[in-house]
Amino acid sequence: MMTSAAALAQCGYTVFASTFAVFGAGRAFEQIRNSICYSKANVKIGCSHAGPSCGEDGGSHQAVEDISLMRTLPNMTVLVPADAIEMEKAVFAAAKYQGPVYIRTGRLPTDICTEESTPFEIGKANQLRDGKDVAIIACGIMVPQAVLAAQALAEKGISARVIDMHTIKPLDEAAVLAAAKDCGAVVTAEEHSIIGGLGSAVAEVLADKQNVPFERVGIKDRFGQSGKPPVLFEAYGLTDKAIIEACERVIARK
Repeated sequence: MMTSAAALAQCGYTVFASTFAVFGAGRAFEQIRNSICYSKANVKIGCSHAGPSCGEDGGSHQAVEDISLMRTLPNMTVLVPADAIEMEKAVFAAAKYQGPVYIRTGRLPTDICTEESTPFEIGKANQLRDGKDVAIIACGIMVPQAVLAAQALAEKGISARVIDMHTIKPLDEAAVLAAAKDCGAVVTAEEHSIIGGLGSAVAEVLADKQNVPFERVGIKDRFGQSGKPPVLFEAYGLTDKAIIEACERVIARK
């Protein structure tokens, strides 16, 4: 499928190819690398069923490393929409963009945290909530959890900025650095391994340019497992509670 998509792109078509994330990013990695990214083919890869939200399909089908795989590839753009509204915008933005794009989605219906009027520009993060004590930078289904965490923190007198980082590559470094400067502490949240995903991308920026207390909320170097998604989210720490605790820890280190 990926090789055929690359061939169609070379004939002048804008091509969308879709499958489970574990198959698209993993099994077809070589084809994506050599046939799509190496030649800058105009192929958009839409991969679903990523992360523990895949539920009962289990660890063999729950991609927890796909963002990491895709962001390492030269010429690849990586999008992780937060909800259905943003997903639609991401598809149209990818169609207009010239070059390879990877769009990651989960399996379950998600909470809506953006609006039709919310802008969507590849490489430009959206700030959903302002704050001065800590910045929460999230992607995908963890964005609604970040909003809930910020609301709960506000009740404790803690002002949390929430950033929807829907584009992992190219990362909006300006938004990251502004958040670090203004808030003095940063937490990332993602339904993905903390190795190589959003957390790693943000950590690279902070390590290079703005050293502040920092913590990653995500999957801690382990495979998924079969179970009901809400149960898995608790088991893997993919909750607003985990974000709140991480925020309190980084604030204490300021």
